[in-house]
Amino acid sequence: MDTKKRSILLILAAVIILLWAIVTVIPLYWMLVGSVQDTKVSATFRPQMIPEVVSMTPYERFFGKTDAWRWLWNSFFIAAVTTITNVFFASLAGYAFAKLKFPGNKAIFWVLLSTMMIPAQVTLIPLYVLMVNVFNIGDTYTAIILPMAVSVGNIFLMKQYMSSLPTSLIHAARIDACSEFGIFWKVILPMAKPGLAVLAIFSFVASWNEFFWPFLITNSNEMRTIQVGLASFVFGDASDFAAMMAGATVGALPMIILFFSLQRYFLQGITIGAVKG
Repeated sequence: MDTKKRSILLILAAVIILLWAIVTVIPLYWMLVGSVQDTKVSATFRPQMIPEVVSMTPYERFFGKTDAWRWLWNSFFIAAVTTITNVFFASLAGYAFAKLKFPGNKAIFWVLLSTMMIPAQVTLIPLYVLMVNVFNIGDTYTAIILPMAVSVGNIFLMKQYMSSLPTSLIHAARIDACSEFGIFWKVILPMAKPGLAVLAIFSFVASWNEFFWPFLITNSNEMRTIQVGLASFVFGDASDFAAMMAGATVGALPMIILFFSLQRYFLQGITIGAVKG
């Protein structure tokens, strides 16, 4: 391919990516602009993309008429705990499947992977019955966090990542009489920091954006997360669209900041599972 054709293809690809980026950003921009406008303007089919009057009143209504601060705290606490549990348990399991030889290693791993083929909706009712009727812990942090404490997808990612780590260091640690947990804690984890960072970020984002399970297992307004709270956000018989836009902006802003702050790790996450195990 000559230079001229290559340049044309690069320009065409750049234009397509730019147009796609604009289409992707428009809903976010609409949400942000709608959160600083009057409710009637925000609810119109063709909102003012450049607001004539900027007002923070929708944010005041959102925080003043809802338990928004409680919802944000619930989301942050649940996301933080599930991130810690996923990083710890997924890294432990990933190390075991990648570096330890024990009977049924591959069989157990493939059985775990096969559960990823089961739609999450299929397990919601059994989980609900288990949490509410058997354990009697419905409408609690434990009920929300326990099913998300570790995911098979995260175990798979850590297994793939740890398969690329040098086994010679593990043998050297065993010669020095280091225990298996000591090897994991002192040798494996320091080398796996990039993978653990990606795992932590993806776990936090997934937990923060989780909607259906917290919606199903919680009953009280005090236990709702920000996503569930937004879904139930109405004033009487009418919806305050500007305040809803403000709430959506508040719920999305932490993830937007997180993405732009740790964009490098998000990009690493795209290829972390592609390492040959």
